[in-house]
Amino acid sequence: MNIVLLSGGSGKRLWPLSNDVRSKQFIKLFKNDDEYESMVQRVYRQITNVDSDAKVTIATSKSQASAIKNQLGERTAICVEPCRRDTFPAIALAAVYLHDKLGVAEDEAVVVCPVDPYVDNTYYEAVKTLQELAGQGDANLTLMGIEPTYPSEKYGYIIPENGENVSRVREFKEKPDVETAKKYLAQNALWNAGIFAFKLGYLLDKAHSMIDFVDYNDMFNKYETLTKISFDYAVVEKEQSIQVLRYSGDWKDVGTWNMMAEVMADKTKGKVILDETCENTNVVNELNIPILCMGCKDMIVAASGDGILISDKERSGYMKPYVEKIETEAMYAEKSWGDYTVIDVQPGSMTIKVSMRAGEHMTYHMHNHREEVWTVVSGNGKVTVDGNVQLVNAGDVIKIPAGRKHTVEAITAIDMIEVQLGDEISVTDKVKCSIE
Repeated sequence: MNIVLLSGGSGKRLWPLSNDVRSKQFIKLFKNDDEYESMVQRVYRQITNVDSDAKVTIATSKSQASAIKNQLGERTAICVEPCRRDTFPAIALAAVYLHDKLGVAEDEAVVVCPVDPYVDNTYYEAVKTLQELAGQGDANLTLMGIEPTYPSEKYGYIIPENGENVSRVREFKEKPDVETAKKYLAQNALWNAGIFAFKLGYLLDKAHSMIDFVDYNDMFNKYETLTKISFDYAVVEKEQSIQVLRYSGDWKDVGTWNMMAEVMADKTKGKVILDETCENTNVVNELNIPILCMGCKDMIVAASGDGILISDKERSGYMKPYVEKIETEAMYAEKSWGDYTVIDVQPGSMTIKVSMRAGEHMTYHMHNHREEVWTVVSGNGKVTVDGNVQLVNAGDVIKIPAGRKHTVEAITAIDMIEVQLGDEISVTDKVKCSIE
């Protein structure tokens, strides 16, 4: 099975655990055995349980690539957008990547679906069926529609020609009001969840007809000039040869805290105490201080270095416009080598805890406007500054002036406290360098 997972979006609806560099699919609130796992880890596990030979490619932005590498390692291919241009350019780039970089043939079927549904394995069994249908070539596009459980206003609708398991598509409808949704349900309508399959050659032809490019590298270099347009508008709603597979299994969109609370592995995570009068309350605490809740009913409490949310569950679905008014730098981020947490921010300084996995290393880089002081708290590693290599252990302190090229390699798992000093401290002040 060739499957492309779309991983995009910024983290507004699950604030403060999600942010611009840590979207909801990377928050570890689910469990596999006794270990917490994120949505992207859960989805990858489910796909490979259904098809151990599945070839998974994740189409994502630059800001999410490090988190994916951190959580999945080298198990998936990653097609990185240079910038965000909506779903058609993202899928077109992924299609060209599959063909030019991974060698997928034009007559092979490919499935595209979101990275963040909460489902059981029957969903990915249906996805496998979807690919098989696309491979048969009876239609140019094959969609998977979700059997509605209620007349929702949140989703667009697919109106099939009949109520059979596989049907031709008659038309598409935008998100309706409740009364209109009820009329759609009477027509065997399905929720459009952005799941579709096609032969790779079909999408490559579409891409060439709409974008002037030669190959993957050419499209990548031109990407920021591409028109922002959704795949639905660019391709799906213009296609005449289209069919839909009906899916009636479990499917949840966990885009809000209220929905996430329904599927979280535990009612609480972190240092949390609920007294006996609390009812239907979920608490997630990423801070190193305890949270005590008393008499809380139907509530969500979430705390991280980015902020604290205290909300009625139903009301939590309306938090996005308020979160957009909060202007802070992300205080936690996952990187390909581990993660970092901002501990303190002062005028002219920032203090960060850096945790690296054994065998990983940072890119060789420099900063023009800040110096750094690293204190090794635990573990041992190898620090390189302007080509000079030094072994470091717990208690060692390394000072790196501005303009010096540097990196660190973790021999064992290593924790460091990094103090950044300077008048201009910014994530953009980073220049990648070649190893001498």
